[in-house]
Order: sequence, then C-alpha cells, then structure tokens
Amino acid sequence: MCDCQVRRGYGWKGWKAPTGSALLAPKGEWIDLSHPLHPDMPKVPTFPKPVFELIRRLPADQLNVTRMEMVVHIGTHLDSPRHFFLDAPALDDVPLQRLNGRGIVWPVDLQGADLIEPLHLTGLAPRLRRGDILLLDTGWHRFVGTRSYDDDHPALSLDAARWIVDHEVKLLGLDIPTPDLPVSKRPEGFDFPIHRELLVNGVLIAEHLTNLAPLRGKLVEVMCAALNIVGGDGAPARILAREIDALETDWAV
Repeated sequence: MCDCQVRRGYGWKGWKAPTGSALLAPKGEWIDLSHPLHPDMPKVPTFPKPVFELIRRLPADQLNVTRMEMVVHIGTHLDSPRHFFLDAPALDDVPLQRLNGRGIVWPVDLQGADLIEPLHLTGLAPRLRRGDILLLDTGWHRFVGTRSYDDDHPALSLDAARWIVDHEVKLLGLDIPTPDLPVSKRPEGFDFPIHRELLVNGVLIAEHLTNLAPLRGKLVEVMCAALNIVGGDGAPARILAREIDALETDWAV
C-alpha cells in the first residue's frame, strides 16, 4: 500500500475514473436506498447512538426545533478519501459528478461471513463502463437490528477491491456495515485494507444501503446526496436509484 508506515495517512493516488456525464433514459421510479435517521439506525457497535432531541416543542413553544448529534459514519453514509488519507479530498472537495450517474445493481449471493471475491463479479465486466457506480446487493440489509447484521456480514476480499479499482468504478455502494471484516472478527493490528485500497484510488464508498432488491441486475441512475461537510471524512447521505434503458451515449470525458 502507498500509505506507508513512515508517513501514515498520506499517499492518495487521485481520481481514476472519468468525470463526464452520460445521457440517461429513465424507465422506472426513484427508489430510496437509504435507512431513515432515527436513534436505532444501523451502525458499527463501536460508535455511539445518535441523538435527536426536540429543544423547542409545540404547543409550549411557537415551533418545533430538533437538535441532532451523530457520528457521520452511521446509517446510510458516504466515505470520502479523507477518511484514511490526510492528503486526499474531503467531502467538500469531491466533484459532484462523482456522486451521481450511471450504475449497476449487482446481486451477490453469499452465506454468512464469506468474502466477496472476483468470481462473484463474473458477468459484470461486459456491462460495466469506466466511471460507473457499482451497488452490490447481498441482501444483508434484511438483518438490520440483529447481531448477525454486525457480526456475520459478508466482506470484500482484497482481490475483489482491486478488481473494482481496475474497472474504474467511481463509487461502490453496499448493503452491509463495511466492506472490511466485521468488527468482531478483526485480528489485532487490523488496518482496514479494503477501505484503504478503494479510497486511496479514488473509489468512494457508500455503506448501509437498503431496498436494492427491486433493482437487482438492472442498469440504474444513482443520486448520492451526501451532506457537504467541510473537511468531512464522511457524511450521512440520501441515496436514490431508478432503472434506466440500456441505450445511452458514450461517456463525455
């Protein structure tokens, strides 16, 4: 890895995929792929629960006002390269073109904590273009709120992460808590190899997606509305997708 021991936190390699846009032809309604924000929203066990508190309340006050306090890496959210690399873009530095565009929802059928390997992406390469968004549907969102969701979720192998980088995916979305191993299964000295491999090469990561089943195997348009946090290593995001026709113009780079 370029994030060497001598200068930990440096070595970002830059954006790899094109930032142009394609002409898309919608053929379906928008589907919300995000978990609602609430005190029991999905999160890794090491993070505190979010707080939503009414600090002004009708009818005693003239209006309702809610205070929100939360870690940016819980619920449906986006990781920026700044999450692991100090010399990489934060959320406010990410070009808008990298947060939306053409994508594919790819089904990945696994049992338990198996690794997602390149073989699970067989058949995807001919449909994937440089600069596409890739949403992996493992079906694991069904277990949100259970111990299995946190402790037994699938994870990407390093080979699969490198496959995604090599195919110049600009944003990877997952219906699991993290592309790395579950927190309970991480060995001593764990250094987040999957996050590092993706983010150092400019692949944004969206975690805790849901509602992917209606779009399984389909070509889609994706809109990732991540909060524009100055210096943000991550941000809560409203992520939407809709099916599109397969007839689009080539990318304008």
